[in-house]
Amino acid sequence: MLMITSFTNPRVAQAFVDYMQTQGVILTIQHHEQSDIWLADESQVERVKIELARFIENPADPRYLAASWQSGQVNSGLRYRRFPLTAAIRERGGPLTLLMTALCVFVFVVMNVIGDQTVMMWLAWPWDASVQFEVWRYFTHAIMHFSLVHILFNLFWWWYLGGAVEKRLGTGKLVVITLISALLSGFVQHQLTGPWFGGLSGVVYALIGYVWLHGVRDPVPQVALPNGLFIFTVALMVAEWFGVMGFEIATGAHTAGMVIGLAMALVDSQNVRKRT
Repeated sequence: MLMITSFTNPRVAQAFVDYMQTQGVILTIQHHEQSDIWLADESQVERVKIELARFIENPADPRYLAASWQSGQVNSGLRYRRFPLTAAIRERGGPLTLLMTALCVFVFVVMNVIGDQTVMMWLAWPWDASVQFEVWRYFTHAIMHFSLVHILFNLFWWWYLGGAVEKRLGTGKLVVITLISALLSGFVQHQLTGPWFGGLSGVVYALIGYVWLHGVRDPVPQVALPNGLFIFTVALMVAEWFGVMGFEIATGAHTAGMVIGLAMALVDSQNVRKRT
């Protein structure tokens, strides 16, 4: 017997077990503080890990929701406890994911209390030689947001993708992606429009590119993004360049972030292929 993974939510664990049964793989659950998934036939471990990575990316996919009916295990006898939103957030997001989220929310509140201009004078990209050695400015532009829609969009994708990277590839990997993409996407946006910009979207687009290409190229992907979602993002980015969106967007930061994420994934996935 080999333990594959553990879930804090027993209903999610049951959905994965039921789905794998429809694929001809028998898994068992042991319920303790968490729901541990065990595999008897260890020759199928690689297949199970690949399916697990896909399942974790989108456990609400209809094929998983229907699996219990197909397997005939609708009466599992489990009494599911409520799974609060805070627990769901913590389950996917690691320390850096949650810290950055809290920091962006804090800065957003401060900006709405004392005004955007005051905060931008503290955190914006260096606008002249007098502040060029204030090193934090090359990164802190990423934590400023100028509307509720702006911050909600960025923080959702930061949690969804950044959390996946941190949980499965490590906090160090997320730190590297965040710092490099914030710096370089900020530089590109500064060259195009000047120093008065902000938002985590350069990092978010880097994560979109990184997670998608890493999932495509890694033989056993730990993170992945559906092709359709990636294509939609690229189409949206092209529309931004043609001014179709109808409102001001940091197009340079988005494009630079995407290129950076793709480049980093290409390097990382190449290293993985060499090791395997």
